[in-house]
Amino acid sequence: MFPPVAVGAFFYGRAIRNLSRQIQKNLGSLTKIAEERLGNVRTSQAFAGEIQEVGRYNRQVRKIFELGKKEAFISATFFSASGFAGNMTVLAVLYVGGGMVKNGTITIGELSSFLMYTAYAGSSLFGLSGFYSELMKGVGAASRLFELQDRNPTISPTKGEPVHSARGPIEFKNVSFSYPTRPAVSIFKDLTFTIAQGTNVAIVAPSGAGKSTVASLIMRFYIPTQGVITIEGKNISKMNAKQLRRKIGYVGQEPVLFSGTIAENIAYGRPLATKSEIVAAAKKANCQFISDFPDGLETSVGARGTQLSGGQKQRIAIARALLKNPDILILDEATSALDAESETLVNQALSVLLRGNNTTISIAHRLSTIKRSDRIICIGADGTVAETGTYAELSSREGPFTRLMEWQMSGGEKAQGELGAKVTEEEELQHQHQLGEGGEELEGESEGAEAEATRVRKGEVSKSEAVLERTAER
Repeated sequence: MFPPVAVGAFFYGRAIRNLSRQIQKNLGSLTKIAEERLGNVRTSQAFAGEIQEVGRYNRQVRKIFELGKKEAFISATFFSASGFAGNMTVLAVLYVGGGMVKNGTITIGELSSFLMYTAYAGSSLFGLSGFYSELMKGVGAASRLFELQDRNPTISPTKGEPVHSARGPIEFKNVSFSYPTRPAVSIFKDLTFTIAQGTNVAIVAPSGAGKSTVASLIMRFYIPTQGVITIEGKNISKMNAKQLRRKIGYVGQEPVLFSGTIAENIAYGRPLATKSEIVAAAKKANCQFISDFPDGLETSVGARGTQLSGGQKQRIAIARALLKNPDILILDEATSALDAESETLVNQALSVLLRGNNTTISIAHRLSTIKRSDRIICIGADGTVAETGTYAELSSREGPFTRLMEWQMSGGEKAQGELGAKVTEEEELQHQHQLGEGGEELEGESEGAEAEATRVRKGEVSKSEAVLERTAER
């Protein structure tokens, strides 16, 4: 009976291993669903999607339940079959051995000894098969972990040349890049520009053109497909990624806070910072709201900062970046959630920081952020540099930057008019009626438009500034 049981144990172990891998994969999906839905419970409630989310969770639970039933059925089949085979073996030995004792071929003592050998061998084999099945369960469950351990990271965070300073000009030389998950979609193509040391540069581009990707490449989250990125003439792909990131302060579009206190989040980049340094960084970032909390800096922010507003989280993220006193400060829409007053105060704090040797890269859409920059790099939709220069230079001539600002300030009204939307007969009659009643007002607007065009031609104002003034007058 040994070969059949051994063969059965082999196939049973392989089936259990595959099932265990599937169960672990589905358990991971179940945990992901629970984490995402519970973490964004307000969004689910806002769209009245509680029943939908409960249904999604239940469907995933049922998948795991079905896999568990399948595992139980296979285990029950194997162990019952092996137990039945062992018992039938003992009965067969008794039947054949009893006949041999009757015929005088063997003695009762020899039969008893053989039965004991059979029982010991069967129980050992049964235990070995059970051990093999549990081993296969562990192998199946750990297979995903082994895959992660065997995976070689594209960017090693601890290997490379030591980084003592990240000061110096930042150069992108013929950089082309596509995300690994979407290799067919090119983000940059021969992107070339230089950011001088100690300057404040704004990167402007249409949505989806790769503004935030510039920050990710500088921080070595990705490797360019072609070209090189250098700091002070040194290729950053050869630098120690962890040491490089210690020299960079980053504030993202969606500030991420960790569960803990405000002080712990501000000191995340410098865990050994003193309380006075934390307070100074909070003041620079205009975190005056902290004093309104009973516990002050020891106030808990909740999971992912859910106990704070968007503007409060953004100011804490700015304070966290300022505390590092980084050589390079990257602000990715860092003031998008602030009101005008808070933005002005934060910009004043940043301007103080900029008086030093820090290089600031501002990724922004807001005109106030763009205007306070020393230089503007406008990236086109094709992934190349469309134009560069100061705000005065770019706004004084027609180009991608001017068009982008006109879209932002006029709300796309002009662009929509240029598309030539069709006018119905009823709208035409209504327009003629308005012309008859309000001729003087329209005549005044026409004269204002002519005066505006004259000022632009003389170079007194840029076209984008003229559009902004006209929008404010209305």
